[in-house]
Amino acid sequence: MFKLKENNTNKKTEMIAGITTFFTMVYIVVVNPVILADAGVPFEQVFTATIISAVIGTLWMALFANYPIAIAPGMGLNAYFAYSVVGANPGIDYQTAFAAVFIAGIIFVILSLTPFREKLIDAIPDNLKYGISAGIGLFIAFIGLRQTKIIVAHPSNLVGLGDLQSPSAILAIVGLAITLILMVLRVNGALFFGMIITGLIAFFTGQLSFAQGLVSLPSLPDGLIVANPITALTDVIQHSLYAVVFSFILVTIFDTTGTMVGVATQAGLMKKGKLPRARQALLSDSIATTIGSMFGTSPTTAYIESSSGVAAGGRTGLTSLTVAILFIISAFFGPLVSAVSGIAAITAPALIIVGSMMMGNIAKIRWNELDDAFPAFLTILSMPLTSSISTGIALGFISYPLLKIAKGKWREVHPLLYVFAVLFFYQLAFLPH
Repeated sequence: MFKLKENNTNKKTEMIAGITTFFTMVYIVVVNPVILADAGVPFEQVFTATIISAVIGTLWMALFANYPIAIAPGMGLNAYFAYSVVGANPGIDYQTAFAAVFIAGIIFVILSLTPFREKLIDAIPDNLKYGISAGIGLFIAFIGLRQTKIIVAHPSNLVGLGDLQSPSAILAIVGLAITLILMVLRVNGALFFGMIITGLIAFFTGQLSFAQGLVSLPSLPDGLIVANPITALTDVIQHSLYAVVFSFILVTIFDTTGTMVGVATQAGLMKKGKLPRARQALLSDSIATTIGSMFGTSPTTAYIESSSGVAAGGRTGLTSLTVAILFIISAFFGPLVSAVSGIAAITAPALIIVGSMMMGNIAKIRWNELDDAFPAFLTILSMPLTSSISTGIALGFISYPLLKIAKGKWREVHPLLYVFAVLFFYQLAFLPH
């Protein structure tokens, strides 16, 4: 089924690769509930929904695409959901926001079945892609620093340095140092093991306790949050969440596609520059996003951490199948994860480090060309300052064609970008945001 011999691998290698991938990305089952809790979503709901979406997307990747790539709710997209969609709009609760994710997922599935998804990726300039990724990284890192009160609100400067002698700040700094050392030493699962060590320190210093035990049966307190597509569409229209839906689609499309191509290239699975079985692979995250939103989690994406499994020898869907099975097992450790996620200093180092890794894309921006560089800069700057990923995307997409027109390079701009610029301008100027 997985064509192990054709891919020069075996069961043992594939399973070890799956275990490696799982431990490098399992931090998401802790971090995702922490972030979505700020939108009011119950911990148990997000925890179980995170695992459901990861299992569905990764199983699809394993059984239908036969690639060693894992799927789970994406970092950055969860922050956008919690702070830009729900947190910045008092009239929008998390149920309504999940309706927008559901509609985005449905559109995502349709796009994955057509060539339009690839055309949309090609239409977006590389500099804007890099800027969006870097801006999200900066925003995520800022959230981690703010949650631990290393960075606090300041009456005149808006933000300032917090009390570094507070228990939360000390634990976060120690956890960050430990995790960074593990990362520098290239320890597989460094983010996960960093959280474990930080959690042990918190436990022995009295900051962490396990009053509710360690294991329990998975639960969904809210049941199905989105069950009716018509109701979901009505919510999107009623609250004018068009830009939100578009932002979810846009970020997920090139994030997932870029990751898939990168991991497949590393594994030597690309054929003449193209990804075989691309449609089946692209459907994995769109289906997982749709189903995940019904249970209560933000959009999914392909995980770049899958490259650790490839480095360990993973070449087929058996690696992904192993990851999915381990996620199912993790569903029974809800109380343990709940206790850990209640201490921001344990999870904040992962946010800060993931943010720094996403910032690496800044180096790829053509800074010597202002008409390319400034839209990317505006995108990066505005995301953390406005606490809105969609605002950053909008400003980038508006400024890019304007500068190209001013420089007489309007022909270099894909027609779709002009459409996006008009839509984003209308959204910023006339719709609530």
